[in-house]
Amino acid sequence: MTLTLSQADYLSWLNEASDATPDDATEEIMRYPTTLGQGQQCSITLRQGIDLIIDDCCLNEDLVVKHRERLHPLEYSFEYVQRDNHYQPCYHLYGSGLAPADLWQVPGNQRIVGINVHIEPQIFEQWVGSATADPQVSELLRPEEHLYLEQTGTPTAAMQIAVQQILRCPFQGLTQRLYLESKVWELMALLISELTTFSDDIKAPSLKPDDIERIHYASKLLCCQMLSPPSLMELARAVGINDHKLKVGFRQVFGTTVFGHLHEHRMEQSRQLLESGDISVTEAAQAVGFASRGHFAAAFRRRYGVNPGVYARQRKA
Repeated sequence: MTLTLSQADYLSWLNEASDATPDDATEEIMRYPTTLGQGQQCSITLRQGIDLIIDDCCLNEDLVVKHRERLHPLEYSFEYVQRDNHYQPCYHLYGSGLAPADLWQVPGNQRIVGINVHIEPQIFEQWVGSATADPQVSELLRPEEHLYLEQTGTPTAAMQIAVQQILRCPFQGLTQRLYLESKVWELMALLISELTTFSDDIKAPSLKPDDIERIHYASKLLCCQMLSPPSLMELARAVGINDHKLKVGFRQVFGTTVFGHLHEHRMEQSRQLLESGDISVTEAAQAVGFASRGHFAAAFRRRYGVNPGVYARQRKA
């Protein structure tokens, strides 16, 4: 059985379950209610714009959280999921920019230990300084109207050591926050290094005809479900290939990411709707899956060089 929540309901549930630690307002602990599972989530504000979440839980059933399209900070997470008496590690890295509507899934009946880090873009820019022009950094710092970068991988040995040092931090108070922030930046540096390797790797693999056929099928599925698109893992399972090959394949076949391809389809569909003259800008935005008219207008202007309202009026003239 699967429990499905909206993002608003999930955040409301977290707020209700959270308790600020009496002697430290920068730290909150949320204990999972027994109706949902066991374990706890500890949220620590290292400083303004940098938040660390440490999670150790086992849910009673699968959890699915529906995310709407939204602006996104830089974020990364490391997870250790217990399967067959051993832990399988993985990491997820997300840049800043526009996050598409998607589903966030947490498996039930499996212990999950991990960390999640949110960094506001301006804090990251201060950290890298003049390096904001570097290709890897600019990929992470995308404008609000651009879809964010996302990458999934297996942690290196150096990453896993840093994660374990965070999970087993021996300090308290100010010393704890200084120590943890140093590890947060260490992990970010290691992820950027891995991002360079990934960017080089995605150009190399060749696709078999069967892979290309599956990727085209994935494109059709994605575009048919643009109002409630499947997650990357769901899409990969639906077409019978792994998520890495799906991501690499989309770049080779369509010259963009999976959700970049979806974004292009949404933009083209919205343009055609506005060109018909029978629909308002707000209706066009909703028809292609944008939760915010402002985000839609910015994306449309970036894609076609004109505001959607102006475009619609020009077509009527």
